[in-house]
Amino acid sequence: MNGSARRWWLLGTVSVGLLLITLDMSVLYTALPTLTEDLGADASQKLWIINAYPLVMAGLLLGAGTLGDHVGHKRMFLVGLSLFGAASAAAALASSPGMLIGARAFLAVGAAAMMPATLSLIRVTFDDERERSIAIGLWGSVSVIGTALGPILGGLLLRYFWWGSVFLINVPVVVLALAAGAVLAPRDSERSDKPWDLLASLLVMAGLVGLVHAVKEAVKPASQPLHIVLALLVSAAGFTLFVLRQRRQSHPLLDFALLRHPHILSGVAAAAMAMFATAGIQLILAQRLQLVVGLTPLHAGLLIAAFAVGCLPAGVVAGSLAWSTGPRPLIVAGLLSSAAGVLLTLLFTPGALPLLHIRPDSQLWVVPGLIVAGAGTGLAMTAASAAIMANAPAHRAGMAASVEEVSYELGSLSGVAVLGSALTSLYTVTVRLPKGTPSTAEDSLEQALAEAEGLPADRAEALVDAARSAFDNGYVVTLLLIAGVLTAGAAVTARLLDHPATTEPETKPVA
Repeated sequence: MNGSARRWWLLGTVSVGLLLITLDMSVLYTALPTLTEDLGADASQKLWIINAYPLVMAGLLLGAGTLGDHVGHKRMFLVGLSLFGAASAAAALASSPGMLIGARAFLAVGAAAMMPATLSLIRVTFDDERERSIAIGLWGSVSVIGTALGPILGGLLLRYFWWGSVFLINVPVVVLALAAGAVLAPRDSERSDKPWDLLASLLVMAGLVGLVHAVKEAVKPASQPLHIVLALLVSAAGFTLFVLRQRRQSHPLLDFALLRHPHILSGVAAAAMAMFATAGIQLILAQRLQLVVGLTPLHAGLLIAAFAVGCLPAGVVAGSLAWSTGPRPLIVAGLLSSAAGVLLTLLFTPGALPLLHIRPDSQLWVVPGLIVAGAGTGLAMTAASAAIMANAPAHRAGMAASVEEVSYELGSLSGVAVLGSALTSLYTVTVRLPKGTPSTAEDSLEQALAEAEGLPADRAEALVDAARSAFDNGYVVTLLLIAGVLTAGAAVTARLLDHPATTEPETKPVA
């Protein structure tokens, strides 16, 4: 196999690994109602089942990327794949919410080891700038498409198998990717004299856990101020100690000089906001289509897959244009287009905006909005990837990849934590239950539907109508919030990208 063909086959192999990682971010969105019922998970456990994965991954990514710079990206990719396969089997066999949360955390360890290596291998394998831009564009498209296809894969598997199949399907794919990666990836150059700073990774994770817990507690209708304050103190302590430790290290997990480069910083911000929108709209729409409209997981997943239809061509186009146009027009246009798509999705959602008297008779009306939102996200994320990797020095390829992927995880994590918690809180605050309804119906729409099954027909119908109306109140507000974040993101990144690009940020030298 000649060198050119080998590069593109390697791109396909690492893209398969990335696809597995991103699929597992969203594959539970359509499986969540079924999984919640089978395992008896409450509202808090439900959010932690989703959040454990991006939370642990975000805490470990910086350390994993820097470790890849030291011990080799091929080794990190293969080790991460192996851990990912083992954790997938453990998640499939979980018999309680706690076991599944633990398995999802273990899954994140493998993903964190593997994910920076996927982009770093592209960075060190593709020497031609134009080819590298196209390869990064395809990589970015796979990242978004994996997240977009997760709901449809979950729905398809649930139609024929139990919910554990959404994890078990990873195992044979991991085996094939391991064999291909061992053959195609270039040999590593050993740098074992620079150890991984585990303590710094744990400090980052403590900061993230505290912040997520504070957000979840703050949006509860009956929040505990003391819990919020304690969580914020833990978060502040974790992040502060991390920053202080990094400034003293000769080989830090994060060289803050990277973030002083305006193009790298704008790429990080754009990637985070795009993933915030992607995770938020998919989670919320998947629940609405199943719990309010009554679609099956498969049908809901098929509709949400329209997001991927818009994303793939836009990502490829962005990858081919990024090297010539620069990231600014692509990122700004992408974020604004995505905001417009979110508003279009909301506008043509049956019954979601009754005051406008827009009542289309088919759920297919959400498809145009999802396509536009997906196209905008594909443009923004691909351009963000190109901006980060093109402006990072070669000896910081793993670190730069980790910084980008941390932004993905933080965007996804905040999207689920903030929007999922806000949706639940708005439901609880606005629901008006009929007299005689069990108070547990205030906790969530799933609980209200479960309570309705034991009531007489007239009372059950009244409860379901009230619960679904309250859910739609939260649905409207959260989608408006997503559109607002994307619009603000376009303004922020446009301002950052007004600064001219420099060759490379002045980072700490690598001995």
